[in-house]
Amino acid sequence: MALKGTIAKRRPKSKLRHVPWNSIPIEALNAQLGRQLIVGQDLMLARVLLKKGCVVPEHSHPNEQLTFILEGGLKFWIDGKEIVVRAGEVLTIPPNMPHKAEAVEDTVDIDIFYPPRADWMSGTDAYLR
Repeated sequence: MALKGTIAKRRPKSKLRHVPWNSIPIEALNAQLGRQLIVGQDLMLARVLLKKGCVVPEHSHPNEQLTFILEGGLKFWIDGKEIVVRAGEVLTIPPNMPHKAEAVEDTVDIDIFYPPRADWMSGTDAYLR
């Protein structure tokens, strides 16, 4: 038998959900940028819609990020490099790595974050607004 308080409490079990994108309102962050969020227990999935020329200013976050471009393309300034990520390609961004992006054409981007972005969920992401 373990001593009281030495075993972490169990987190609530995740629930199964089926979520069509068209059931989630698009949050307009500015005239060129919108997003939709699905948040699980440990992950966040974001569908990000960028108009050509939209700039995401340089920022960093403690979250690991995977960026998958569904349509269009994003030019990233990251780790001293310029990288253009196009439809069908993925960019992996380690935690705390500063990065900036610009849509080189109208773009649909899927971002996955671990853990979920607290600033996105609370609306305290002023750098995007």
